[in-house]
Amino acid sequence: MRSLVHLCAPRRVGPLPVLLALGLLTVACRPAAALLRPPIPAPPALTAEAPQLWVALAAHLGQGPLQLEAAGDPLQLVDARGQRHSGSRLALRWRFEPLAQPLQLERQVLGPFASFESAEQMALAWAQPGRAVVIAHPAEWEVWAEPGLAAPAGQRPRLQQLRLSQQLVPELSTPGGWRRLEGPVRIAAPGGLRWKGGTYAGPFRLQADAYGGWSLVEQVPLERYLEGVLPHEIGAGAPAAALAAQAVLARTWALRNQHRFAVDGYHLCADTQCQVYSDPRQAGAGVRRAIAATRGQVLSWQRRPIHAVYHASNGGVAAGYEEAWAGTGLPYLRPAVDGPPSLVAALPLPLTEGGRLRTLLQRGDQAYGAAHPLFRWTRRFDRSQIVQALGPRAAAIGSLQQVQVLERGPSGRVVRLALRGSAGEVVLQRDAIRRTLRGLPSTLFDLTSAGPGVWRFEGGGFGHGAGLSQAGAIDLASRGWSLERILSRYYPGTTLVGLEALAPVGSSGGGP
Repeated sequence: MRSLVHLCAPRRVGPLPVLLALGLLTVACRPAAALLRPPIPAPPALTAEAPQLWVALAAHLGQGPLQLEAAGDPLQLVDARGQRHSGSRLALRWRFEPLAQPLQLERQVLGPFASFESAEQMALAWAQPGRAVVIAHPAEWEVWAEPGLAAPAGQRPRLQQLRLSQQLVPELSTPGGWRRLEGPVRIAAPGGLRWKGGTYAGPFRLQADAYGGWSLVEQVPLERYLEGVLPHEIGAGAPAAALAAQAVLARTWALRNQHRFAVDGYHLCADTQCQVYSDPRQAGAGVRRAIAATRGQVLSWQRRPIHAVYHASNGGVAAGYEEAWAGTGLPYLRPAVDGPPSLVAALPLPLTEGGRLRTLLQRGDQAYGAAHPLFRWTRRFDRSQIVQALGPRAAAIGSLQQVQVLERGPSGRVVRLALRGSAGEVVLQRDAIRRTLRGLPSTLFDLTSAGPGVWRFEGGGFGHGAGLSQAGAIDLASRGWSLERILSRYYPGTTLVGLEALAPVGSSGGGP
């Protein structure tokens, strides 16, 4: 079977150093005197013939009991030492035990970052052949690098040194008492596993993560994974062509982002840090038809899976990649007015000139997806709300006096926002704007004063604005647009191909 991702085996002398490359993950191994992180094995490579994702249904386990319940036949549990247990309900708890040999961890740390995308760009800038750089998510996104590796220009990483003398281990309640389990623990669920109101087929793994906790991971075929994603991302009632477009994008996104949690030994999470994934059995007939009609199809650029980002509503204008996240732009994620030719002609880019942004926000109802409830919105923030949102960074400002847009991108989105006070200023950039001022649906807004210490944000859209607008796709599908036409509008220059047509890892084709 041809592997879509190359992974090297972990060495006993150190962790698995990871170099991130746009589109796919490559891995280099080298000895290290101190570990960058605990030696967690990487998840297996996805293959074109039978792609299977490892998705964490729960992460950072270990602070409370864990109850696993069968939906039908009893669960079958086997730990790494071959201990076998079965039952309709399995009760687990955790305890600390000393390590036979303490682990020394030493790393440089940059972050937190507002998104994986920004962390990935920093990791790419930091990476050097044969040197260890990984993306981690202990609470927020961070980038870890081995000591001594020169940081990217303008960055000042902090040095983190840890000595681990204990490890957290799971114990299973049995008729004979609590029994220690050796991870990873494999769990089969012949009739499914009940979890958070849903039922999942599995199989499952209970495995250690990079932070001293544990994860409950489902091993799920890619096509079944999509059944758990589409209803939550675009809605089961969307027109057929829009559902099909979402199926292609969710499949492409999963393939392109399978390295997102490699540091923790799995591919993807089940929440909004990835694509929302829930009980696949809840997928309706329309969702299943869309997945079946596009089975194995992905969007590619130069025979690589694209970074298939999407969002709820672009407010009438798509963002370029570099307007949403730091780093080099991508050729298929371009700013563009999202409407009929008459609207595009009336509002040439950049929207920062000639009052065009204000025109779009006031009279853009001809744009595609204008029926979305957050196509237009207004938010007010007062001084206390902004100071609270800043948290510890508010001390650098003092008494907040001014909120000012410093820079906009071609689509009119705010790229840099200054918060100034009596003691100094904090500048929020790109994804950090919404990450900090969480009440803002997007960064496409006009900013005005609404009185002393109060600011009004009048904007449009919901999400980062890059790639497909789900509201736009629903609108276009209802107008009779095909799957191919919708995808080519939001990702110009890309090609719809089957998994088998993607370039083998290591080929010279390259591509973002």
